Amino acid sequence: MARKGRDISGWLIIDKPAGPTSTAVVNKVRWALNAKKAGHAGTLDPDATGVLAVALGEATKTIPYVTDALKAYRFTVRFGAATNTDDAEGEILTTSDARPSDDQIKDALPAFLGDIMQVPPQFSAVKIDGERAYKRARDGETVEIQARPLWVDELILTDRPDADHAEFEMVCGKGGYVRSIARDLGEALGCYGHVRELRRVWSGPFEVEDAVTLEQVEAKARTPDLDECLLPIETGLADLPRLTCTADGAARLRNGNPGTVLPGDAEYGDECWAIHDGVPVAVGRYKSGQLHPSRVFNIG
Repeated sequence: MARKGRDISGWLIIDKPAGPTSTAVVNKVRWALNAKKAGHAGTLDPDATGVLAVALGEATKTIPYVTDALKAYRFTVRFGAATNTDDAEGEILTTSDARPSDDQIKDALPAFLGDIMQVPPQFSAVKIDGERAYKRARDGETVEIQARPLWVDELILTDRPDADHAEFEMVCGKGGYVRSIARDLGEALGCYGHVRELRRVWSGPFEVEDAVTLEQVEAKARTPDLDECLLPIETGLADLPRLTCTADGAARLRNGNPGTVLPGDAEYGDECWAIHDGVPVAVGRYKSGQLHPSRVFNIG
């Protein structure tokens, strides 16, 4: 049975408030736009705020390129207590009277830069034997979660409001858990720690300045005003070279076949996207004057 709704495509960037899950935000956006299909590029915890990029229709095919891109966070760590969720909502497991100095914090940060291995929180969406870790944690079970690689491009101390708290900015790659950074930093400093506040300020090509609030979404729901907030599909492809295809090339690409593209900045084997008459046609690999499609956009 076909899903009801409009064939509408593009990106709507939400400044997510604390409280709702990322899935609940996507469902709200899909309802407000009466869209057939929607998804998001990178989960935010319920208590986290900031950029949640919601893809509609054909834009969902570009989600992997945003998910794989770097993301930036601002967050506050509360020293002196470890929690079972690694954030302020969890149950306190252990405490410490020790508090690090600013210099001690700065000296500890280089260990969290570059290619690191990170163990996700017990309360996370990581699958253990086919079941989400958070479900097992809610049942009172402690599970062993394997460390995973993470690229941390930047991690800096930005403010120290008081001895109990420190504020940071971090830029990292796909799959990073800020809660794990807070937990592991607290352990490295010998004082324990957890995330008090967390905000994503940009995600790939999308910045919080591009975002609309859920209140605005609700106020403009089912009206042309909300449609005007959509960013084009190709915004999610900002990190890929753009090529222009011929009319014949566009027709071939739309049928899933290699299509002729005009010379551009791409080199042999590069992943690129092609456009024709202002409309995105496909994403694929550039080889000898042709684009070999991996994703085709059905627009118009």
